[in-house]
Amino acid sequence: MQTIITVSNLGKTYASGFQALKGIDLEIRRGEIFALLGPNGAGKTTLISTICGIVRPSAGRVLVNGHDIVTDYRAARAMIGLVPQELTTDAFETVWATVSFSRGLFGKPPNPAHIEKVLRALSLWGKKDNRIITLSGGMKRRVLIAKALSHEPDILFLDEPTAGVDVELRRDMWQLVRSLKASGVTIILTTHYIDEAEEMADRIGVITGGEIILVEEKAELMRKLGKKQLVLQLDHALERIPAALGPYGLELSAEGTELTYTYDASDEPGRIIALLRHLDEAGVKFKDLQTTQSSLEDIFVSLVREAK
Repeated sequence: MQTIITVSNLGKTYASGFQALKGIDLEIRRGEIFALLGPNGAGKTTLISTICGIVRPSAGRVLVNGHDIVTDYRAARAMIGLVPQELTTDAFETVWATVSFSRGLFGKPPNPAHIEKVLRALSLWGKKDNRIITLSGGMKRRVLIAKALSHEPDILFLDEPTAGVDVELRRDMWQLVRSLKASGVTIILTTHYIDEAEEMADRIGVITGGEIILVEEKAELMRKLGKKQLVLQLDHALERIPAALGPYGLELSAEGTELTYTYDASDEPGRIIALLRHLDEAGVKFKDLQTTQSSLEDIFVSLVREAK
């Protein structure tokens, strides 16, 4: 798949001496949804702001479809729509005027049909003549999204787009994201709702301490790092795990009434069958069993903990 954003050895050190980004290398593919995950202060917003040309890098280079974000800023920035975390709009302008003005900032000719399409997609059409100051927080965030889409960008950055908003907006937001992806728009999002990344993203990147520690296809990440567990509810409590079952690394819990076997996708398919046979041979009887699998959130927490 063609690369649309290339980040090479990117660094950012502020005047205070704080190093927010440390030698980041990253490629974003055209038409994908890329989720950037990381704890607070990890560098997510700094990375996005640098790629968008808002923060000037201390080192390295960013190319947006071949355009350098520093030396060819206008061409690079024209391809990007950004929805920031902060609600920053002119409070006394109308919704229509605000979104139309944003389009003009990028040198785009007036296109009322496009503005109407965007406002309708975000359930803002009925508010088009309202002043921003009269809108709720959720509606103001919809306006930010409309502004970002006003100039028909090829790339859309969503920095915590659904933080603190209602369920309806979250649903509308992800429906819009899916339609934008279908039309060929590349989408990069940060989110604290890891279930959203798990549902929406094609690839996952994890950043902590200003460094990218992992970039992986979501499905492959879940396959490689998603631990599975088989929990057996025993007929009778055990004082200890029989020595013959030692190779399985079983854990005894719930006062000896539960046995847990942890495994992953790389385990041989027949290993669970062998475990059940060996349990029977060891005289360990169970009355129920259940399986669980790690979520993306479990994987994320584990990766960040290991990186510390």
